[in-house]
Amino acid sequence: MVEAMQRRACKGTSIKSFNSIILKFPKIDASLRNCKSIFEQFDEDLNGAIDHQELKKCLHKLGVCFTEEEIDDLFKACDIDEDMGIKFNEFVVLLCLVHLLRGDGTEFEAKPRLGVPNLEATFETLVDAFVFLDKNKDGYVSKNEMVQAINESGEHSSGPIATKRFEEMDWDKNGSVSFKEFLFAFTTWVGIEEE
Repeated sequence: MVEAMQRRACKGTSIKSFNSIILKFPKIDASLRNCKSIFEQFDEDLNGAIDHQELKKCLHKLGVCFTEEEIDDLFKACDIDEDMGIKFNEFVVLLCLVHLLRGDGTEFEAKPRLGVPNLEATFETLVDAFVFLDKNKDGYVSKNEMVQAINESGEHSSGPIATKRFEEMDWDKNGSVSFKEFLFAFTTWVGIEEE
């Protein structure tokens, strides 16, 4: 995942400020909420989570060819609370990770097959936002990079804001934020977790 993000960072980003990311929240929120129909389609037992078997069916339907080991890794990476099920906000993160790992601008097949317009554009916006924050292009965002990104937007008192946003992203408290951690924080920022 880090390597995929580093490759993507080489292409650059169209995002010029942290404020421009914030202004995209409503559009991103609407697009991600449209994923709910995909989630419900694959939550066959209607328990509010996608289990390992349901995930395999979902990825097959989306035309994603991952090995059994890759599917296991993806499931473990996105089952953040380790309850052996992917909830809706975790599913959104999973779809974005699949988009990133498929890489090289390949069309995300969920859009035409499952009727979610603008999904690829939304995921590209999220990747662009992370690339904007990852100033040194190492595949992680540090606290200093977060401060730098918010300072670029001209915010007065940006230090406390950056620190708060960074703490929201750094779930494992190791001082750096991976793309996965960024995505989980982002779903909270736009309100996906409130469901």
